[in-house]
Amino acid sequence: MNRNLTLLTISQVFGFTTATITIFLSGIVGSQITSVKSLSTLPTALFVVGTASCTILAAKIMSKIGRRNGFVLAATLSSITSLLAAFSISEQNFTLFCISCTILGMGTAFNHQYRFAAAESVSKEQIPKAVSILMLAGIVSAFIGITSANYTKDIVTDYMYVGSYLLLSLFTFMPAIFLFFYKNVVNENIETSKNDIKRDLFQIVSQPKFLQAIVSAAFAYAVMSFLMTATPLSMHVMEKMSLEKTGFVLQLHVVAMFLPSLITGNLIKKFGHSNVMYFGVLFFLITIILSFFDQSYTNYMLALVFLGLGWNFLFISGTSLVVLTYKDQEKFKVQGINDLIIFSTMAIASLSAGVLINSLGWKTMNILCIPFLMLIILTSYLADKKST
Repeated sequence: MNRNLTLLTISQVFGFTTATITIFLSGIVGSQITSVKSLSTLPTALFVVGTASCTILAAKIMSKIGRRNGFVLAATLSSITSLLAAFSISEQNFTLFCISCTILGMGTAFNHQYRFAAAESVSKEQIPKAVSILMLAGIVSAFIGITSANYTKDIVTDYMYVGSYLLLSLFTFMPAIFLFFYKNVVNENIETSKNDIKRDLFQIVSQPKFLQAIVSAAFAYAVMSFLMTATPLSMHVMEKMSLEKTGFVLQLHVVAMFLPSLITGNLIKKFGHSNVMYFGVLFFLITIILSFFDQSYTNYMLALVFLGLGWNFLFISGTSLVVLTYKDQEKFKVQGINDLIIFSTMAIASLSAGVLINSLGWKTMNILCIPFLMLIILTSYLADKKST
């Protein structure tokens, strides 16, 4: 593993704690500091909105100042914003907490560029494996983030969860230290030529394989975040299960999201992107089927594990496929649009989760995911048909 990939993997461990802790706590914190329960997941949704709104800007900034400086800037911003979130909780200020989550999401937009930086650091054949290695770091991040957030939630007397965000401030600054040693690279793995015809954005995004990649990744994130955002509220607030049990289910979910990365790259190489995507859809369908049974601790655990497995197969397949649809000089433009679509979709899903879990319940929320899975199957089938 080369130096850049090593630095990115270590930074992913600490940088991804922003997402795991936000998903774990922001809905619970929101429910405690707002009297409007339907707005409980608004901080979580705004975190995703922040990510979506900053994807193109993040890519643009990195095209100007380089990936290293962009990563260091984002880590520093996230660290300062975590302190603001801690302050907002101590003041019971829901608006300020929402603003904090939005800015944390903006910093996370830069973190999501790690996977593209990883792909640029290896040969074309090694891209799925490099992305998979980076995704594996999410397992460590999940355990560090959720476990430490739980242990530190009451270290500041009379201010529950302030300690969790103080710790997050430390975690989010660590990538700034490691990525200071990251070396910006020009991707020589994708053939380029001065005589290449310059393509406009429509030509790029209208490619069947690009559409397949973006639909797979976007709806993978949408379905996953839709159900994952609702899980803490459904388990802890509505079903009265302990925070420890809720946290453990989310930890297992994140493990399921990233542990398959050990083999996902090899599976893509052996069976192709589409077949791995079909298995991802199958895992999502198992999650939906489980919702028809009792909402027990075991049921939530199994459902969230299969939800994580489905996300892994779909998102890694989509990410490793999309990098094959553009040329090196097009990368920042396409990567920005790619992430804008993915995280805008995810934002809508997260925002609606808080409202729908209260009004419709867990079972109906799962059923609503079925049409999106059908779209993944359809776009994959059409892309394969076009390429034959």
